[in-house]
Amino acid sequence: MSAEPDGPEDRLRRFATIWSRAVFPVTSTSLTRPELEEQLLPLARRLSVALRARVFDADEARAVGATLVAVHCTDPEVLSRTLDCVDAYLVLYCGEDGPKEQLRARASRLQHAMAAGFAAALRERTLTEQEAISSAALKAQGVVAQALHATEARFRAVFEGAAIGIGIADLEGNILQVNGALVRMFGGAEQTVRTRNVMEWTHPEDAPQVWRLYEELVSGQREHYHVEKAFYRPDGTVLWTNLTVSLLRDADGNPEYQLALMEDTTERRLLNLRLRYEATHDALTGLPNRTLFFERLEKALGGAGEGQRFGLCYLDLDGFKTINDSLGHAAGDRLLVEVADRLQSCATAPGEMVARLGGDEFVALTIGPDTEREVDELAGRIMNALVAPVSVDGRELTVRGSIGIVEGPAGERSAAEVLRSADITMYRAKSAGGNRFELADAEADARAITRHGLTTALPTALDRGEFFIEYQPLVHLLDGTVRGAEALVRWLHPQHGVLGPDRFIPLAEHTGLIVPLGRWVLEQSVRQAREWRERYDATGPEGSLRINVNLSPCQLTHPGLVQDTVDILERAGVTPDALCLEVTESALIGADDDLLKPLRRLAEMGVDIALDDFGTGYSNLANLRRLPVSILKLDRSFTQSMQRFPADPVDLKIVEGIVSLAHGLNLSVTVEGVETGAQAEQLRILGCDTAQGWYYARPGPPERLHELALVDATG
Repeated sequence: MSAEPDGPEDRLRRFATIWSRAVFPVTSTSLTRPELEEQLLPLARRLSVALRARVFDADEARAVGATLVAVHCTDPEVLSRTLDCVDAYLVLYCGEDGPKEQLRARASRLQHAMAAGFAAALRERTLTEQEAISSAALKAQGVVAQALHATEARFRAVFEGAAIGIGIADLEGNILQVNGALVRMFGGAEQTVRTRNVMEWTHPEDAPQVWRLYEELVSGQREHYHVEKAFYRPDGTVLWTNLTVSLLRDADGNPEYQLALMEDTTERRLLNLRLRYEATHDALTGLPNRTLFFERLEKALGGAGEGQRFGLCYLDLDGFKTINDSLGHAAGDRLLVEVADRLQSCATAPGEMVARLGGDEFVALTIGPDTEREVDELAGRIMNALVAPVSVDGRELTVRGSIGIVEGPAGERSAAEVLRSADITMYRAKSAGGNRFELADAEADARAITRHGLTTALPTALDRGEFFIEYQPLVHLLDGTVRGAEALVRWLHPQHGVLGPDRFIPLAEHTGLIVPLGRWVLEQSVRQAREWRERYDATGPEGSLRINVNLSPCQLTHPGLVQDTVDILERAGVTPDALCLEVTESALIGADDDLLKPLRRLAEMGVDIALDDFGTGYSNLANLRRLPVSILKLDRSFTQSMQRFPADPVDLKIVEGIVSLAHGLNLSVTVEGVETGAQAEQLRILGCDTAQGWYYARPGPPERLHELALVDATG
């Protein structure tokens, strides 16, 4: 069983123990080490509170440093060991619930303040002892002189032995004293530091408030301040420091000196800059990465000055995946490095940059008042840079790319909106064949965004009951009776209204939702077929009404197609002859026996199979013999000329031939898109069996199945 974790008080006690053990050997005191630990425990608690305080309080740390002197811990080694303990253990034992980097910075500032408090208390103690010496000079001049000498020696030892830089200057900025650590920070020549005035130490990267705080301190309005400040060394290099400046007053409280404590943070800053570079640049190509690019883009878009514009080229390499798959990722990486070098050479003008977003996607940005022209030129330079083949492992690889361009005034769109538009436009260029660039188009963006919105809304639309089915009658051409209907699914979208299948069926196939959606359509349609059969006289032709349901290629290959169909028919209590499944001709081009096996099983059960859009798939008429179909649905493109009089004799011959062939193979023929009475009559004469179209009725609710309009739709 594991022990309970130490509480805050236990960790505080552990810090005080370590502190007492460090300073006890160099402390001239009659106390035992545990007794000294009890005296240091409240000081440790004050440091812990100051470490985690919301607002930094240097006075608290200075008070801790002064208290060390008050409890006779005046040896210079005491301060050195105390600062080492604070540096190594304060954050470890007292900073468990805060960001370590901020706590370490706070601990550093506490060390500065403690050293200042210790120095001030020691100086004050020295002055007090000097006064005591003066008042008792007649009685014990020799003893007092010795004590004064010892005190001054201890102060000098602290001043010189401190690990941080310490300097004292008057209120005019003239430097009076500096310790060895500060001299070493500035290159090791004390004279070059002592002869300077504080006001000469300006640096271009000084924060605006640095010298305002300085003026407030030397005028007595402020007791101390802490800043990050850079200094020039005599050799021209830059020294970065955490600088704490405190005001020293005389016995009457008047400002007298300024005390500066400096911590050299140059190496830490260089490390942070290196980490920042690595975080904002691509490791492979050295180009700015997505993070830095977004920072630049947001800055460009936020600079809504008069005439400020931007232009962005979003590049995706064509066929890069093929190179990775065939030659390996190492070859792909070398190709990306070469492409990055070429792109970098295309964007060298002020206000231009190139970045790698990831994979084989790059962006180029230009900023200025004339980006309408500049971004086109930039895209042209990029396309030209990709013309020359890239040599990888002795192979000459051809590189092509598709670019989407977005250009416009700053201040109107966010960075995410601009990049989305560029991405959409790039894919439009890729869809057009690639190796080209396209300009962003608001309407095209809107259509793409709508498609994306429909795609993301599809999975929940079925659960919310947003789909419904309309039915278009199938009419027998010889007697005009209704023999069935085709089920046509619709989507009642909350924002876009009623959407036809052409708007969402391709998206459903792409996402895989077509399988559950198709199953739902089949269930609803078969249930509707049962209601029709129960409503009408079973002895007449209407008693055998049939429902036609479309099958997509994805459904056709789904392993559960046959079982789902059987289960749906059995639950509805409908015989298989009530159902006709329509499969497009293009879905069956080159179909092997495995693909046809489910259709054959359904056909053997009694389900009719219709070959939809016949005549649009480069039909191999001989192939009809091996397909398990019983119906041909002739595409409307063959019958459109029949809307005019006289009809095109060539079209008549083609339709007549197809009908004759179908009947010879014991197939019935259904015609789509019948819009006029002349069409209907001509198709009847040619021997077509059934027809559907706006001449008879438009798709509608199931109760309107027999309400035939018989009005020429073209009129």
